[in-house]
Amino acid sequence: MDFFPIFFDIKQKPCLVIGGGEVAARKVSLLLKAHSTVTVVSPKLSRELADWHEEGKLTHIARDFEDADIDQPVLVIAATDNRDVNKRASELAQARGIPVNVVDDPALCSFITPSIVDRSPVQIAISTGGASPVLARMIRTKLEGCIPAAYGRLGALVSDFREKVKAKFTNVDQRRAFWESVLDSTVADRVYSGHEDEAAEALQQAIDAADSNPKFKGEVYLVGAGPGDPDLLTFRALRLMQSCDVMVYDRLVSPAIRELVRRDAELIYVGKARDKHTMQQENINELLVRLAKEGKRVLRLKGGDPFIFGRGGEEIELLAQEGIPFQVVPGITAAAGCASYAGIPLTHRDYSQACVFVTGHLKDGTVDLNWPALAQPNQTVVFYMGLHGAPTLCKEMIGHGLPPSTPVALVQKGTTPDQKTVIATLDTLEETLRTHTFEPPTLIIVGEVVSLKEKLDWFNPEDPQGQAVKAGRW
Repeated sequence: MDFFPIFFDIKQKPCLVIGGGEVAARKVSLLLKAHSTVTVVSPKLSRELADWHEEGKLTHIARDFEDADIDQPVLVIAATDNRDVNKRASELAQARGIPVNVVDDPALCSFITPSIVDRSPVQIAISTGGASPVLARMIRTKLEGCIPAAYGRLGALVSDFREKVKAKFTNVDQRRAFWESVLDSTVADRVYSGHEDEAAEALQQAIDAADSNPKFKGEVYLVGAGPGDPDLLTFRALRLMQSCDVMVYDRLVSPAIRELVRRDAELIYVGKARDKHTMQQENINELLVRLAKEGKRVLRLKGGDPFIFGRGGEEIELLAQEGIPFQVVPGITAAAGCASYAGIPLTHRDYSQACVFVTGHLKDGTVDLNWPALAQPNQTVVFYMGLHGAPTLCKEMIGHGLPPSTPVALVQKGTTPDQKTVIATLDTLEETLRTHTFEPPTLIIVGEVVSLKEKLDWFNPEDPQGQAVKAGRW
């Protein structure tokens, strides 16, 4: 996050705008909407600024900018066509700790003005950090079309009743649950249809009828977070991520996905690495039960799909036994996501008519798998968590009939900007692992479909220096 987003209360507070042209007028317009006391320093004013001055909406100092002008304001905007003047104003303001914006010059700004969707008291600010104001405006245009003006009226109604709800419910979680139910009820519908008096009456009735100390019934959401790319989340997963009270998450849930969870949700990390468990599986199961019995809505967020090597079945067994409500949201499993982003189809009529997902190590730590069934022609085999057992994998697959030249792909951190794909064969895989460093999560894909990667390679993550590179082109 390049800038910290914040909404600044400048009601009746002095703000300084340096410059009197059309650009300055646009900034003054925003300041006036925020009810600030605006002073414009400029030898001349545009027609619009002059009209506002005549109407008494702003103070005009008809001269060039002087250093002493910085002494009073709580916020400064420099909008002249002279960069030296803008730079001097910026340096003076920043030396005094006064927020300053220099129009179209991000390097001189301590804050930037976003593109705004105004449904006061509801406001949405969109920013690209100064990188592309045009893109911010395009996003704003899209939002303007899907956010009704009635949202502002709904926000005003909620504001009128905040203190009554606060008096009714002393607990923050209770208040939040009440408002969530109201904002998804006929109260909101009445506002949207223009019947605000009816909405106010219905809201008052809801407050009067509500239990001041309600008992909430907990629930667990077992949600697949997919292989890493946030765009691969399902709509249902995103909705539950935004409504949970607490998130219990694994090591494989990417930071970009964790950012989408409700900001005030409690976060509990229970990640596991090989031979290094933050929390044993039995304790995780018991944790989910305890949190749900406390009345919490628990998001159990797991990388990939919770029912494909995700131990999701083990977790909901105890929930079912304890009579705790739960729901399961599938996610794109790592095999499907990583293979797709690596340009490797898991099945293909000319190469593979079957696909098998298999764990690279069993519960007892061994790699004692059904090798005869895995080492079949015209079949793709995807090994999850297979790095540690790769030498055994190569030996057994060759020993049970697959040609040593069978292509193998290693896909590390698939679907993310850090994706790395390396191609080998069964007889060169061990050497490849010695010459390249791999970190979990890494999938191993075995089968003739891997040979299609060169032709179908499409995903081009950027390296840490920002240079676009082809995944797997070593």
